[in-house]
Amino acid sequence: MRFLICLLATAMMAEAAPRIQVQGHRGARAVRPENTLAAFEYAIEAGADVLELDLAVTRDNVLVVAHDPVMNADLCSGPEGTRVIREMTLAELRRWDCGSKRAPGFPRQRPVPGARVPTFDEVLALAGRGGFSYNIEAKISPDTPQYTPPPGEFARLVAEAVRRHKLERRVSFQSFDFRILKAMKKIAPELPLAALWSSDPRDFAAVAREAGAQIAAPQYNLVTPEKVRAAHQAGLTVTPWTANEPAVWDLLIAAGADAIITDDPAALIAHLKARGLR
Repeated sequence: MRFLICLLATAMMAEAAPRIQVQGHRGARAVRPENTLAAFEYAIEAGADVLELDLAVTRDNVLVVAHDPVMNADLCSGPEGTRVIREMTLAELRRWDCGSKRAPGFPRQRPVPGARVPTFDEVLALAGRGGFSYNIEAKISPDTPQYTPPPGEFARLVAEAVRRHKLERRVSFQSFDFRILKAMKKIAPELPLAALWSSDPRDFAAVAREAGAQIAAPQYNLVTPEKVRAAHQAGLTVTPWTANEPAVWDLLIAAGADAIITDDPAALIAHLKARGLR
């Protein structure tokens, strides 16, 4: 009888607790090469609520899924010549193998030899495999304008792709560069915006207000229960990044975070289930 009571109490707690959204960072970087189709497919199969990904733009104005504007030699290998994505056509970028090397710091990552940098269209085409959403980060900075189109042009390319795939209801758009968030707000006001930051000590509402965003996305070590509570009172959701340890997950859960961006979505889902939160 006591076991049944405990089981019922756990079920009631899980039903009452708000669902914490699990976002697979760069797909599932802990176990598959980052930002590859293999990483996104793994995250989908694991049950991630959201695929988090990064965008760059080639010389021929193709949106591609890559974190660094300059090809990272620790992750990818390719021909001699430029390593800057913006200086390569898609065909030239496709010569790079971004699946054969295991990323430093991720010993459980399984290489996928021959994996290429996918196009944004290819990743959006995975939408039919489930009801998950996309959290899209534009990799742009005012300090390196040579690496990207101007903010307005970059935002336009993203909005056109999202609309082409009819995924407006399943996409949010984020950046550290608030210029592109403001540009996107004008071009596609239907897309929720997330302000990313790593060191600003201000309250979350102040940062999000500056960016014109509805989602506060601070680095996880900036999160406190007080700041999350104030953000919620301001009508914001809070999505910290990038947390990979159970102890950190528990702190974010206790603080009231709405979502957690993680390199290991399967492990976070298992952790939430063990706590009766999923």
